[in-house]
Amino acid sequence: MFKFIGAQLFAPYRHFLSLPDVKETLVIAFLSRMPVGMMGLSMVMFLRESLGSFKLAGWVVGVYFFSMAVTAPILGRIIDRRGPLLPLKVTGVLEPIGFGLFIAAGWLNWSLAIVIGAVIFMGVFSPPITVLSRTLWRHRFDADEDRRMAFSVDSILMEMNFTLGPAIIGLVLAIANPTLAVVVAWFALTFSIVAFLRTPALKYWQQEPDVERHLLGPLTDLRLVMLFVIALALATACGLLEVGYPAYSTWLLIPAFAGVLLAINSLGSAVGGAIFGAMRSPLPLERQFARLLLIFGVLMFLHLIVDARDSRLLFVLVAFIAGCAISPAFASQALLISRIAPSKYATEAFTWSSTFIVSGLGAGMALGGALSEIYHIKAPFVAGGTILIVAAAMAWLLKARPSSV
Repeated sequence: MFKFIGAQLFAPYRHFLSLPDVKETLVIAFLSRMPVGMMGLSMVMFLRESLGSFKLAGWVVGVYFFSMAVTAPILGRIIDRRGPLLPLKVTGVLEPIGFGLFIAAGWLNWSLAIVIGAVIFMGVFSPPITVLSRTLWRHRFDADEDRRMAFSVDSILMEMNFTLGPAIIGLVLAIANPTLAVVVAWFALTFSIVAFLRTPALKYWQQEPDVERHLLGPLTDLRLVMLFVIALALATACGLLEVGYPAYSTWLLIPAFAGVLLAINSLGSAVGGAIFGAMRSPLPLERQFARLLLIFGVLMFLHLIVDARDSRLLFVLVAFIAGCAISPAFASQALLISRIAPSKYATEAFTWSSTFIVSGLGAGMALGGALSEIYHIKAPFVAGGTILIVAAAMAWLLKARPSSV
């Protein structure tokens, strides 16, 4: 029976992976996005050693991510107007230079102003690899069925990036020091840009003619704005989990348990993404998206009922099941953007989505830390569940059309 279910599940993936250039694109996307999971940890630990403060290190890295989030839509607009090659080449040269300046500033104890200037420069010229990885699937496929599979696999690989990236940096920290860790991240970043320029997916890019565009771009479409806000809510809930698990584990006096919970949650996300990519539902995608958000919200509240002091295994199971909704939710959101956004705003729409997601992760982590200290150790799970239920109600208001997937 299990063999039959497995065959039914993986049959669509075998067909998808047999399509021209798909396997090569996935491999290059995975390798190119590895620095996403390496940069934050390596920079924080390097700055902690050079500046002597985790608080200051976190603030400086926050400036990096903020500058990246603010400028991403501008870069997306340029790509929609001029194509991806020139922005990739320019950012591919300038961010490694900025990262090198950042490393030199910390290593040689230059002023904090130079360090901050370097991270702002890095953020402004951050290569749009993650956004382009998703935009290119829109250009590669026209059918919702193929895009659904592509975005699902893409979400799974992103989970692997966020799992393996920090693990690689952690290994370097264990056997060497923060300086070597940040240098490894620099090499990974430089390699990622070179690798991405070789992706075969770039040949599928369909450049839009120089048509009239509104100053606000995709923000003129209320449906897209709602999707961006929902992405903010979804990412905030994930940020609350990122802090909720470590806070709860520390309260239990078993801080290492946090790593287990985060890893199991990521595994659940990967499994859920694999199932979502292969499944077919008669429901419109908008309704599927709303239900996924609602399920995720209910599972967040389930963390309140289950107590790891009674059964760690049961709490781990809850973390796994909750994770199963994450990748499908993000894949649904990406598929809806690819469907709704006009082609002239294809990349800019995904950059706005990325900006809201990055902002949500940061907000969720900040909110989770405050709630766990001020109110209750499980308050981040309550906040996450509440936010997701509100997001599910917003997703239900999206005008649904008959599903083709």
